[in-house]
Amino acid sequence: MAESGWMSLYDGLSAGIWRQLFYASTRFGLFEVFRDKLHEIRGKTDFASRVVVGATTGGIAAYISCPAEVAVVRMSNDSSLPPSERRNYKGVVDTAQRIVKEEGVAAFWRGSTPFVQRAMMVGVFQVATLDQFKDLYADKLNQKKNSIPNVFCAAMTSGLLYSVATMPLEASKNRMASQKPDPKTGKLPYVSTIQTMKAVSAKEGFLALYNGFLPYYARCGGHTVSMFIIVQVIRDAYQKSTM
Repeated sequence: MAESGWMSLYDGLSAGIWRQLFYASTRFGLFEVFRDKLHEIRGKTDFASRVVVGATTGGIAAYISCPAEVAVVRMSNDSSLPPSERRNYKGVVDTAQRIVKEEGVAAFWRGSTPFVQRAMMVGVFQVATLDQFKDLYADKLNQKKNSIPNVFCAAMTSGLLYSVATMPLEASKNRMASQKPDPKTGKLPYVSTIQTMKAVSAKEGFLALYNGFLPYYARCGGHTVSMFIIVQVIRDAYQKSTM
């Protein structure tokens, strides 16, 4: 903020909105469809089926929204680079056009592996665990299941779990998406999720993969809580209107 102003906190906002339109809507839409279809086949919906469906739909949604994710990372990180290395993107459309022109369409899926892997874990830790925690808090804290306090507590806990589990993948994805080829060899420094995590751990220590964890959890926890509370409010309103 001291160097770029408080508005720099919103660098990449337009791309972030496009990312959420594709990623969130696809992930939750597919989750409901896949879960219900699996229930028809198996005759039940248990924790194991939620884990499988959450991981599958999360991965599919992430792969679809990869172009928007790359644009988010590029626009957000550009101002943190030295002036001579900045790309100076003007907006999400300019970012997309320049990536296609300068690096080719395939660059949109650079770093897609850690993004998809992270999304699969988010699907498991965010969605599949939520119902488990709602049951737990309803039993241990005498909360009414699906009440706002119940959803809040469950969402904060599931948000914490998936933040811890996915932070290394998030760090790897960001490094792979924003990397530049070596000026001498022309090779990229990071080529896979495991290689990126190993390289960062060896050079900077394993905890470097958790740099910025508190704002990451604030983002993930806040997003998880607000999302599930809004969904619950909409469901409650819909149920009342149809009674």
